[in-house]
Amino acid sequence: MQVSRRSFLRVTALAGGGFALAFGGSKASAQQGQQAQPTLAPGSFIKIAPDGTVTLVSRNPEIGQGIRNMLPMLIAEELEVDWKSVKVEQADLDAKYGNQFTGGSRAASNNWIPMRQMGAAGKQMLIAAAAKNWSVPENECYASHGRVYHRSTDRSLGYGELATAAAQMPVPDLKTLKLKEQKDYRIIGQWTPGVDVPKIITGQPSFGMDFTMPGMLYATYQKCPVFGGKVVTANLDEVKAMPGVKHAFIIESQVKLGPVLDGEPGREGGVAIVADTWWQAQTARKKLNVKWDEGPGASQSSAEFASKAAQISKEKPAKVLRNAGDIENGLKSSNKQLEAAYEYPFISHAPLEPRNSSALYKDGKMEIWTTSQTPGSGRALVAKSLGMKEDDITLHLLRAGGSFGRGLNNDFVVDVATIAKQVGVLVKLIWSREDDMTHDYYRPGGFHYLKGGVDTNGKIIAWSNHFVSYGDGEKYSPAAAIAPTEFPSGFVPNFQIGSTMMPLQVRTGALRAPGANSQCFVFQSFIDELAHAAGKDPVEFRLQLLGEPHKEMVAAAAKPKVENEPGSKPSDAKHESYDVERMRGALQMVAEKSGWGKRNLPKGTAMGVAFHYSFQGYFAHVAEVTVLAGNKIKVNKIWVVGDVGSQIVNPSGAQAQVQGGVIDGLSEMMNQQITLAQGRVEQTNYDKHGLLRIKQAPQIEVHFLATDHPPTGLGEPALPPVIPAVCNAIFAASGQRIRTLPLVKSGFSWA
Repeated sequence: MQVSRRSFLRVTALAGGGFALAFGGSKASAQQGQQAQPTLAPGSFIKIAPDGTVTLVSRNPEIGQGIRNMLPMLIAEELEVDWKSVKVEQADLDAKYGNQFTGGSRAASNNWIPMRQMGAAGKQMLIAAAAKNWSVPENECYASHGRVYHRSTDRSLGYGELATAAAQMPVPDLKTLKLKEQKDYRIIGQWTPGVDVPKIITGQPSFGMDFTMPGMLYATYQKCPVFGGKVVTANLDEVKAMPGVKHAFIIESQVKLGPVLDGEPGREGGVAIVADTWWQAQTARKKLNVKWDEGPGASQSSAEFASKAAQISKEKPAKVLRNAGDIENGLKSSNKQLEAAYEYPFISHAPLEPRNSSALYKDGKMEIWTTSQTPGSGRALVAKSLGMKEDDITLHLLRAGGSFGRGLNNDFVVDVATIAKQVGVLVKLIWSREDDMTHDYYRPGGFHYLKGGVDTNGKIIAWSNHFVSYGDGEKYSPAAAIAPTEFPSGFVPNFQIGSTMMPLQVRTGALRAPGANSQCFVFQSFIDELAHAAGKDPVEFRLQLLGEPHKEMVAAAAKPKVENEPGSKPSDAKHESYDVERMRGALQMVAEKSGWGKRNLPKGTAMGVAFHYSFQGYFAHVAEVTVLAGNKIKVNKIWVVGDVGSQIVNPSGAQAQVQGGVIDGLSEMMNQQITLAQGRVEQTNYDKHGLLRIKQAPQIEVHFLATDHPPTGLGEPALPPVIPAVCNAIFAASGQRIRTLPLVKSGFSWA
């Protein structure tokens, strides 16, 4: 978040003495990536008790990406306290914290300056309090390790002793604060274990699933297997007679159906069962007999989509997104031409912790405990759905056991709030694994029909892509859009990309590295095809394609004349220039670290390479893969090089993020797909939407390339290149080119 002139610090004395320093925030437009201006509100990021205990507040939801460490680390660095003595507190949703969301790998870039300013301002006020106590100029004092010292006399006072007086000091102008230089960091850049790790490894309550309170009831919610279906009848009396069941009732649908669904199309209708325990509610659910009006969604099937896409591919794109040069002449004049059809499926987020939330409705007020990534929009959605005022809804943030973008949508929050309002007691809604997988906001599938041409020098001179995906007219289904600037746009003289959409009545949404997680597979695989057709080394071919900074072409690609469709959410490549030097640096380093072209590999083992820019991060991967008899695959090692700016805040968390991205990508590549038959999702659990097992995981070697740019995030950009790197290695090892995901569809499996 950028600090504007309307940003401010608010200081208050704590009850019983002490100090609280707060950065004013806004109630927040809770849209992902939107910036809201801060407004006056009570609260704090820093709390210093009279005994010297320092508590730092992490404002954003924690979904496993280490944000509960990173944000307090930034504050602690400038506050000059010892990390081992700091306590971390999770913020609830509150206007004073500004825009509280987790997504888009923006935590580092949004908080790098503001959180450090919070620490620096707190330190300055403590110094001012000490100087006043000693009747000396402030510039004769300094802070270190939770104490303020007078330089000439070596007198010192602890922060706890100064806390109450510091609360009365004038708030410094944020613009005048001098932040520490990188060479002086004591906390930033240090390997720091997660603050929740002790609880997690000892099995103490840590996640939304663990939340409980006395008197809590438990709920299940049966929805139509076809999205948008409505209840006609249900055997409620029989269900109510089951042991432990307190309530069973129908909830009316609020879904707005159409050829393309909005990001939050409305609460699904169904039957809620509330019981003393979740097991009793789930057991009673098995006796539930519902007659459904399935609606128009029941006619959808994956086979039909694939057939229709193939037919559409023979026609001209409905919309041209970018058209540079002369694509027809470019292809005709090519020395070699290639055509290829690529496709990838819908995917479920499939986090280990299914959706869950708890809620209490009493005296016209709603209190919610949730793992939402966008709590502000969750509260707004509850208010809209139930006809309540947002000010009457309190929302507490709980740690999520994985999310990967699922928590950006708040249907499960609305579900529990609806049930809680009906029963009037504290209730916890837990989705089953089957609920979670069959009622997701899926990563949208897509089809790419590509043509490419290289000249006699082995250089790409023509690239055409007809992208067939989901939506209606000029409006994409959420997260289905493609940016006209995606690489190699701007790097090929004759370049065309167009799109045609098919109506869809299934919810889609952002999955880790949206857009990039699928499109990188297509583009980096086709680039690899062109490299082999040209007889070029794949790394050298890519370096040649990148070339020197193509300032005019790249600038044009960064600001295309033809913008994306209104309401679409493509990857963020269209918003920022493509820095060729950063991408070249990552690619060259990963080639060096992996020993590209210098290692003697046994027959059936080969290396593949890929790179991608997404979500402000430049990443290049090399994969070493062995293809055994029967198309058994063993990924031996992945080398990863990432450029996310000048500073890694927490190397421990950063490495974990990269490793997690690689593991996610391998899971998606081999096993994961969501298919529809008669409108129903056919995959209901991990047996058909598998995760990578420990024994299948490769060695992952991670390197960061420090460059002179502000720090950016890591949650997403490390994932996209792993899939094409492995697929390109499979081709190099076996001669089999992968154009369809997941690999199981082509007869591959893990060794």
